Order: sequence, then structure tokens, then C-alpha cells
Amino acid sequence: MMIGAQILRMVGFALAGLLASAAPALAKSNTFKSYGDVFRYVLPASTATLALMQDDLPGLGQFAASGALTIGLTTGLKYSIDSTRPNGGKHSFPSGHTSAAFLGAAFIHERYGWQLGLPAEALAVAVAVSRVDAKAHHWRDVIASAVIAHASAYTLVDPRNNTVLLVPWIDGPKPQFGLVGRLRF
Repeated sequence: MMIGAQILRMVGFALAGLLASAAPALAKSNTFKSYGDVFRYVLPASTATLALMQDDLPGLGQFAASGALTIGLTTGLKYSIDSTRPNGGKHSFPSGHTSAAFLGAAFIHERYGWQLGLPAEALAVAVAVSRVDAKAHHWRDVIASAVIAHASAYTLVDPRNNTVLLVPWIDGPKPQFGLVGRLRF
């Protein structure tokens, strides 16, 4: 394994651990809302940077295709369904912030494996939680966005020796968190 990939993995796990320990405090402040606003861009940008660092031009093309499908579906559904946000605004379903965050996380997970994917997924889950906490979206909005991004990545992204897939899952009226997995032989 390349030293750069090991460093990226360590940084990813450190960020995920830091976020997990800081989440309760962030959830009680506007900082958590700002996190969602910023990381909707950071995760896809980091994903493109990771593909470039890996000299993975085919992967970058697959990321672009997955991104076009994810954002296209999200935008189309958002403006055709036009559901009301918890704060009274329009265009709640699905969440654009969450789709963008999971676009990056799902690609990393599918293309490079769970070691890099799981920390990215944790960061994307935090974006989803920030959107619900800010009363900008319902749980169904952010869950649908995660499903759209993962379905797009699963369909359009070829894994690089990825035999294990672990995906964080949020479910229920009182959110419960867990992991869903897949093992390829």
C-alpha cells in the first residue's frame, strides 16, 4: 500500500473520530449547520482530489458520471415533488446538501474500499444530520439523498479490488444508526 494512502486513511479515521466526539456539542450550535453547508462541497472536492492523487483518470470520469446522475436526479425530484421543509421553505425532497456529500462518500467507498470509504461515509452522515438538525430537511429527505448517491455509485463506479462494502444507515422515526454490508467473492 502506498504511504500516501496510509496517511489519507489515518487522517480520515482521525477526522471521523473527531467529528463523532464533537457531534453532540456541534448539534447544539450554529456551527453544526455551517458544517453541513461547507462539507457539501468539501466531500466532492476531496473525492476529485483523491482520484487525481491516485492518478485515477478512469475513476475521475466515473465520479463525474455518478455526480451528474446524482445531482440530476436530486434536482429533478426536488423541483417536481416540491415538498415543504420543516422550516416552512420549499423544495425539501431530496436534500441537495446530503446528495452532494454522499456523492463523494459513495464514490470513495465503491472505488477505493471501506478503509477510506467508511470515514467519508461518517462525514456524509454528519452532513445529513446537520440538515435535519437545522430543520432544513426531514429524515426521509436525507435518507433518499443517500440512497440516490449510493445507487448511482454502485451502478456507474467500478471498484478497485473492493471486496467489502460497509455503509452507515439511518432509520426510524427516532433515528437509529447502524451498518449495512456487502461481501464480494
